[in-house]
Amino acid sequence: MGGVSAKYTPRSTPFVDKPAAVEYTCDVAVQELQQELDWIRELVFQRSRLLEISVTLNSTLELNRLLQFIMDSTADLVDSEGASILLVDENTKDLFFAAATGTNPEELRKIPVPMEGSIAGTVFKEDRPLIINEVAQDPRHFQQVEEKTKLSTRSLAAVPMRMRDEVIGVLEAINKRNGAFEKRDLDTLGIVASQAAVAINNARLLNALKKAYEELGKLDRMKGDFIAIASHELRTPLGVILGYAALLKDEAGGESSEHAETVLNAALRMRSLIEDMTNINAMKVGSRELDLLVQVLQKAVRTAEQEVAELIRAKGQRLTVELPEEALQARIDAPKLNMALSNLLNNAMRFTPPAGWILLKLERHQSEGWIRVTDSGIGIPRNELERIFDQFYQVEDHMTRKYQGMGLGLSIVKAISEAHGGRVWAESAGPNEGATFTIALPLA
Repeated sequence: MGGVSAKYTPRSTPFVDKPAAVEYTCDVAVQELQQELDWIRELVFQRSRLLEISVTLNSTLELNRLLQFIMDSTADLVDSEGASILLVDENTKDLFFAAATGTNPEELRKIPVPMEGSIAGTVFKEDRPLIINEVAQDPRHFQQVEEKTKLSTRSLAAVPMRMRDEVIGVLEAINKRNGAFEKRDLDTLGIVASQAAVAINNARLLNALKKAYEELGKLDRMKGDFIAIASHELRTPLGVILGYAALLKDEAGGESSEHAETVLNAALRMRSLIEDMTNINAMKVGSRELDLLVQVLQKAVRTAEQEVAELIRAKGQRLTVELPEEALQARIDAPKLNMALSNLLNNAMRFTPPAGWILLKLERHQSEGWIRVTDSGIGIPRNELERIFDQFYQVEDHMTRKYQGMGLGLSIVKAISEAHGGRVWAESAGPNEGATFTIALPLA
């Protein structure tokens, strides 16, 4: 036992101090774990906010709202006092503030930022990000902005905004709230800048498309106004020509009569072209374009008769009108309905040979008024009775056709009839058996 006791050695001092070292190590581990948790929380916040930005940027194409959202999001993500987007002025090629936080954007827009000698210009031209945590010491700092906004810039982080391989602007964050801007701030700004560039480009494309549509609308209205004015102005002198040509043909003899007939045929063809111009202008007729009033259908039929009677007589054809004694009233747009009836009568006149006849008839059919145009013309094959109402459709082959016209008249008749809440259809026993067209309108 004594030998064992002689070999006993007491514990050294370092071993006695070890519990304090263990406690210190635990504190460091907890602190590092807390820092790591804080970093993870910040990372989760950034990623969720970036996802929110992506969803929002893809859900709206209104440019001002997009820019303001980008500004607010950028400032939150990098914990800065403000943010701004600078884009290129297409005329001056300088940069301008398209949006910024904490100040009036309209005032900032008035301040051109030169490409040469400015921080934003350097980022744009050299296509590289920059961190400047002592802005006042940088000679490239553009101080006119501070003079206008009364906002002092202490630190700045900026990244280029790229669309494909082209730099379209600069995204800036100013005045880091805690500490200095770091590389991870640039990484975050770069992600936002990439999303923002796509969204801004899409919004610009949409605005350009809207502007193009507006211009097309103006051109379409100008075209419509021109056609309407031209066709109206041409009708009056053409009516005089037709009247005198028909008179000369009837009264003159021999060669003079032949010359008068040539003039008459040319005038009739011009009349057909004017009708086609009018039809082109009225290819789309909807119920919203109608000015509906309760009117007597007999009056509408008589108006259409008066418009084409002289032409039909000039072609040597006979026009008969049959009207009921009972006044039939319907809600109609008289000018539009007159256009439909004129098209039907012109169609009958075109496909009816000289010395043929045309019947214009109005009758009641239960709660509807039927306006019917029947002719003794060339007729319609049964398999074409539905297709003749299609736009530009013609029964004859376009290379060998004998009759003039663009194939729009009957499609206009259909559009106007349906816009009135009615319908139109054609009937024919076949080639050389004549045809009947009926417009059915609900009575008032």
